[in-house]
Amino acid sequence: MNLKTFLLLLLSMVAVKGTAASGDTLRIVGGTLFVQPAWQITMNSIEAKWLRKKQELVFGGEVHLGALPCDSDAFAEDYHFPTLSIGAKLALNNGVTMRRTTDPMWGKLVPVDYDSHLGDIFTLYGSFSRPLWRSRRWQIDYSLRAGVGYGPHHYNKADNIDNELIGSPFTIYFGAGVLASYMFTEQWGITAGILFGHHSNGALARPNKGENHVGPVIGLRYAPHHEELAKRQVSHRPFNRFWYADLRLGFGGKTLLEDWQLTQFRTDPSDPDYRTEHFRLYPAYSFQAHVMRRYARRWASGLGLDVFYGSYYRHVSDLDRAAGETCGHSPWSVGISAKHAVFYHNLSLDMALGFYLFRQMGASAKVIERPYYERIGIFYSFPRLGGLRIGASVNAHFTKADFTEIVVGIPFRLSGTP
Repeated sequence: MNLKTFLLLLLSMVAVKGTAASGDTLRIVGGTLFVQPAWQITMNSIEAKWLRKKQELVFGGEVHLGALPCDSDAFAEDYHFPTLSIGAKLALNNGVTMRRTTDPMWGKLVPVDYDSHLGDIFTLYGSFSRPLWRSRRWQIDYSLRAGVGYGPHHYNKADNIDNELIGSPFTIYFGAGVLASYMFTEQWGITAGILFGHHSNGALARPNKGENHVGPVIGLRYAPHHEELAKRQVSHRPFNRFWYADLRLGFGGKTLLEDWQLTQFRTDPSDPDYRTEHFRLYPAYSFQAHVMRRYARRWASGLGLDVFYGSYYRHVSDLDRAAGETCGHSPWSVGISAKHAVFYHNLSLDMALGFYLFRQMGASAKVIERPYYERIGIFYSFPRLGGLRIGASVNAHFTKADFTEIVVGIPFRLSGTP
């Protein structure tokens, strides 16, 4: 299927009204086709040394799902009737090239005589778009996105050795943006704005620098219910606030930056492991205990304790000992964190900013890790199972992924009327 056929098929899908009964709270409420010229962002001065060309072009489309005023959906009213979307996009990335030149800071690395390419990435994602302002002709939204990308032209030492942005065919995708739409008829409009996107391995493979792109976007929007929503006067329904405890267990994995640096810069070119693309995946575990205040239907905030166990600490200790480092090593890390959760029915987006009370993960961690960490995850709650939550979360240091995990948790109400 070529690009033209893909876009025509997607447009025919989104130009169909949902036929759900009025009691349903999610139905097809429109769709969008868009194009985005974008540019790679260099995250630091070191990356700027080998990232050469940065242009890419993105084509995509979304099917919008949402609730209407007749559905009497309290969550939808609180968010001024947002849309949940299922989207797909194709990023043409052959214009993004990388190439290392001779530089003393590369150690034993020997530059190659060709450019490496990022390669095209196809992404499937879900998005949440919340209207900030809506009138008869205009609408302004912010959008949050998450999904999975696939790009076959990732790092390998044979013919793509300087592609340090993506190290595996499958990647985790996050995106965010602000969009404005102008309705030139009752059902059709033009949408434009700016979008940021990020693909990375979540530390499940190396290299793991991740690709970050940003650029303007323009699209054709089908919104048959726009005028109906513009006339709607939102009246927030009362919500019973309450406290709850949240206990979670996580199981995940990571590859080590220490192994990447060793094989890239401190290994002889004659060694089979020189600039290898094969790295061991180490298990990583976590336990989280938080006390949260659900002070609105949409939001909860609180504080908590995080405990991490890294099975890889002995390997890091061996690497440090071989390099003459004498710092301490422990598999345990303990931190406290401030947490915020955003809810839409049974879905939630969880964010946390933590500070380590104890962490001894070797010499490299002391240099590249900040004393604080970030966590972001998407969860789904099962009310019939006592509110059991299952989701995926990424733990990071200054936006650089440390490990990715699957998390299972259970909330316990502490006060307030159900």
